[in-house]
Amino acid sequence: MKQRPSLQPAAHTPWSAMPSIAFQAATLALALTLAGCASQGPAHAPLAQLAATDLGLNGQTGNTDTTADSAAFASGQWWTSLGDAQLNQLVTQALAGSPSLAASNARFDKAAALATASSTATDIHGTLSLDATRERYSANGLFPPPLAGNIYNSSNLQAGLSWTPDFFGKHAAELESALGQARAAKADSAAAANQLAAQVARSYVALARLIAQRDVARRTLGQRQSLLSLSEQRTRAGLDSQVELTQAQAGMPDAQTQLEMLDEQITLARRTIAVLCAQAPDAQNALSPRLAGLRIQPVPQTLGADLLGRRPDVVAARWRVEAATQGIESAKADFYPDVNLTAFAGLNALGLDNLFKASSRQLGVTPALRLPIFEGKRLRAQLRGRQADLDTAIAQYNGVVLDAVKQAGDAIASVQSLQRQQTLQNESLSKAERAYDFAVQRYQAGLGTQITVLNTETQLITQRRLAVDLQSRELDTRIALASALGGGWTDDTQALQIGAH
Repeated sequence: MKQRPSLQPAAHTPWSAMPSIAFQAATLALALTLAGCASQGPAHAPLAQLAATDLGLNGQTGNTDTTADSAAFASGQWWTSLGDAQLNQLVTQALAGSPSLAASNARFDKAAALATASSTATDIHGTLSLDATRERYSANGLFPPPLAGNIYNSSNLQAGLSWTPDFFGKHAAELESALGQARAAKADSAAAANQLAAQVARSYVALARLIAQRDVARRTLGQRQSLLSLSEQRTRAGLDSQVELTQAQAGMPDAQTQLEMLDEQITLARRTIAVLCAQAPDAQNALSPRLAGLRIQPVPQTLGADLLGRRPDVVAARWRVEAATQGIESAKADFYPDVNLTAFAGLNALGLDNLFKASSRQLGVTPALRLPIFEGKRLRAQLRGRQADLDTAIAQYNGVVLDAVKQAGDAIASVQSLQRQQTLQNESLSKAERAYDFAVQRYQAGLGTQITVLNTETQLITQRRLAVDLQSRELDTRIALASALGGGWTDDTQALQIGAH
């Protein structure tokens, strides 16, 4: 068998002439001494990692010290707490058919496959080769007669084994780095699923709000028509001037415009939901959710900052820090010798009839040793690059933590404010309804006018519009809070095993 020339210090000896154990030990000691000439340079102090508690997130959502199981608020399928079967179906469909989520899952599969490939670096690898050649040898070449100028068959049957022992942890570090990337990709996939579910749920609530606002707008249009009819009657009777009539007429186009704008927004919201669910844009043209069909889940008094540590995007960023850390260890191992052991056994003969003769057998062993004697500059540059990768990963992790704390803090602040707003608005709506009822009763009793009833209804419509906005905002805020706390995702990235995912 023709052996490929090697530039590495290597020995190719038969089994009967293998070097002694003492000689191997002396060679390894010499290699370590020579490798010491390649200095790793000054020590590197990586950036500090932030924690949610360092940023002032105390997790309180109320004024009491009652401890609640905040994890129950963000269950694995938190959207089911809204109590709408149609929403549950839409989210399930989106998670099953989303192209972006499928791409995220494919990235995880690729990262897991690379980790599996990295795990084989220290395995014993075997090869088996068989080849036959019919060749005319040059009469003016290197080979003398009888080969020169004649045609001969040659054949080769050979089995080989190779092993690269991991004396200095290089391959172990590469494997841990690959596993870190795979675990980060798995967490990324969970983050994408959480974000997609939140987008569907928030779009669903937004559509329910628009439909409720359209109902209010229709009532506004009816009220404006009643005002116009009344103004026309009073003008004909000489009780109102042309000014009052013109004002009543001007209110009609405005109410019709508001209704048309809401119809447009409803159409666009339905198309958005359809696309999120991997459907044709017009597939949800009949979708008509109602705010009354969505229930508001109470928020526990205490939401611990530790929940942010279970957010998939935070976990993914943390695993990338770990992968970058292992990348540094791998780069440091490059400063030490790399040992490779190969052995082969087979048959080689000129002429196919001689291949399986005992005299055609060949055996060999090739220990190879690579020494980084004059590569210190390159290796130090490579190490600095890995250290920069670590600082980048830590900086990105800190950015993710900052965003997570802000999102959770914003959601908590909005929950607190909306609870107070809801209390005040309920009081205003109740008084507006009572005032309207009194106006109707006085009109029916002949003690009031119809115009008083219509003016009072204007205030009631305004309060109902505000009630719709507050209710939808409260639902949206709770969805945002569930998403900000990781959507109930359970961190199972540590259990990721190579070759099985």
